Amino acid sequence: MNFDTIILGAGAAGLMCAAHCGGRVLLVDHAAAAGEKIRISGGGRCNFTNTGCEAGNFLSANPHFAKSALARYTPWDFVSLVSDHGIAWHEKTLGQLFCDGSARQIVAMLTGMVADAGAVLRLSTSVTGVEALPGGYRVVLETAGKVWTAEAASLVIATGGKSIPKMGATGFAYDIARQFGLEVTETRAGLVPFTFPEGRFADLSGVALPVRATAATGPGFPEALLFTHRGLSGPAVLQVSSYWREGEAVEVDLFPGDDALATLRAARAEAGRRGLARELATMLPARLADAVAAELALPGNLADMSDVVLAQVAERLHRWQVVPGGTEGYRTAEVTLGGVATDGLSSRTMEARAQPGLYFIGECVDVTGWLGGYNFQWAWASAMAAAEGLRGR
Repeated sequence: MNFDTIILGAGAAGLMCAAHCGGRVLLVDHAAAAGEKIRISGGGRCNFTNTGCEAGNFLSANPHFAKSALARYTPWDFVSLVSDHGIAWHEKTLGQLFCDGSARQIVAMLTGMVADAGAVLRLSTSVTGVEALPGGYRVVLETAGKVWTAEAASLVIATGGKSIPKMGATGFAYDIARQFGLEVTETRAGLVPFTFPEGRFADLSGVALPVRATAATGPGFPEALLFTHRGLSGPAVLQVSSYWREGEAVEVDLFPGDDALATLRAARAEAGRRGLARELATMLPARLADAVAAELALPGNLADMSDVVLAQVAERLHRWQVVPGGTEGYRTAEVTLGGVATDGLSSRTMEARAQPGLYFIGECVDVTGWLGGYNFQWAWASAMAAAEGLRGR
C-alpha cells in the first residue's frame, strides 16, 4: 500500500495532522478507538486549550523551540475550529477552556475531519517494524494477526510518551528516534501526585485548600492542594511535580494572598483567650488546623504568645516545606517530561534535520506544558506545523 504520508498514533496530534497534511494519508493506532486520551481528559469534558498559552508555559531543554509552532497556530485558531463545528465551550479558571458537553465531541470532530480529508484510518493495528527506503519509509504492520506493509514518502511519529501505560502508552517514539540517530533526552513522569512514607497524611486524606506551591526551581502555582492516603495531589502539586527532582523540598504557602502574622496578631488583640488550634481553624480546614497546631505544640492561648512566637506560626503557614518520597510515576502521570531532543528537529516543520521525511509531533517531543490545556495546544500546534511542512514537500 503506497501513501504520501504515514502517521503513527491517532491521538490529538496524529488526528490533527492527518486532517490537514493533504495527499494520500494512512493513520495507524494500536488502540481500538482513536483519541482515547482526549476522551478521558478534563473529567470527560476535554480541557482542549488555554487562552494564555505561550512558550513560557512549557518545559524543554530548548525553551525557545515551541515558539514558532505556538505562534502560528494559537488557542484562538483551535477555538474557531471548535466553534465552527458547533461545539459549545466555556472558560473554567485560569484560561482553561472546556467543552460544555463531552470530550467525545472533540474526538468526533477530529475523526470526521480525518475522514473528510480522505485519510485511511487503521485501528487495532500494531507496528512491528520501520525502515528507511530510498526517498521514503516502509512500515510493517499487523492487524488481527495479518501482517502487511505500507510505504510512504513521509513518516510522522505521533505516538505520545509513557504516561498512563494501562492505555497502551509506550516509549515507541523514542525507539524510532534512536533508530534514526536522533537524541532522546531524559524522560520522567510529569503532572503527577507526590507520594510520602505510608500514613504520613492519612488523617488528612480528602482535605483540600487553595495554596501556592513552589519547587526548588520553577514558578509558584496558586492553585488547589489535596491531601491523599498516599501523599499530596491537586492542581498545585501536579504543576510543581514537573519541576521537582528527587530529594528536593517543595514549599507550600497554606495561607496565600494574606498576611498570616497580621491575622494572628489581630486575633490576639480581639480574642486573646482563644487557643491556637481554634484560631487556625478560621484560616485553614479544621483537620489541617488541628494537625498544624499539634505539630507546633504551643501551650496556652493567643494572649500568651509573643510576636516572635506568632511569627514562627506564620512562617509555618507561609513556608511549609516537605520532601516527597517520590511520585506515583507514569501510572497516573498526565504527561511525559523530556523526549525526542529538539536540537534534531526543525522548529518550523517538526521534521528531523538529518532524516528527511521523518517528523515527530506532540507529547513525544521534549516540549511539556503545564496543567490546564497547554499540552493539547502543543499537540494542535506541532501537528499543524508538520502538516504545513508535509504539504510543502
